Amino acid sequence: MSRIKIKQLSISYGNHQVLKNVSLDIPDRQIIAVIGPSGCGKTTLLKSMNRLLDLNEDVAVKGEIFIDGENIYRPDIDVTALRKRVGFLPQHPYPLPMSIFDNVAFGPKIHGLDISSTPAVSGAQEETGKKEGMRRFVEHYLSLAGLWDEVKDRLHSPAAKLSIGQQQRLALARVLSIEPEIILADEPTSALDPISAKLVETQFKILKQDYTIIFVTHILRQAKRLADYIIFLYMGDLVEHATAGQFFSEPRDEKTRAYITGEIS
Repeated sequence: MSRIKIKQLSISYGNHQVLKNVSLDIPDRQIIAVIGPSGCGKTTLLKSMNRLLDLNEDVAVKGEIFIDGENIYRPDIDVTALRKRVGFLPQHPYPLPMSIFDNVAFGPKIHGLDISSTPAVSGAQEETGKKEGMRRFVEHYLSLAGLWDEVKDRLHSPAAKLSIGQQQRLALARVLSIEPEIILADEPTSALDPISAKLVETQFKILKQDYTIIFVTHILRQAKRLADYIIFLYMGDLVEHATAGQFFSEPRDEKTRAYITGEIS
């Protein structure tokens, strides 16, 4: 099953073409790794899926991306609503200058999310008031991000005092708190120590039951142990995409074989 369909997508920054006529269907509720050498268009592909490229003045996008049958590049698309459905986890976490609690509570307030209707609260708002409802909401998403047990006794401490690994999981909790359907992650563990990276990977494996997770990585070992599906880009071209098992054991393209074996990088 595929919720995301990309058709003849080409993207340029000024006179430099970054992606060239990319077409593929992305499977739902799996972990999808986008791999390839630096400068091959991985992050550009990722950002095209929730229109973060709109923030660049010199970007030209041609082609179509459909999510649940809707072309997200239609002129009348609600981009704010799109970015709520398709969350983005950056390479480096940037906690908001507020408490751990408020970092998680901030997104729903900005998007006007009625937390009383979310599974995280389950009627607590009517039973015990808004304050308790929000506490349960924050606990739920910190737990989903694998951070609750580490911060539950200091929720009102500044988020900036967390370790970099904890900040990245807090960033994940912030993404989850706006209840997206798809999570985009741009090298989400590259700035982390091995233990923190493993914690993030573990949460991804849990979250794929309810979310489609598309992440960029330079690390083939990480793609192999974490991904269900692989998208391989090289010099702006989509070379190959397949299940992880097929991709690594039976690559169809010679460039794929060369990349896997380290002959090209």
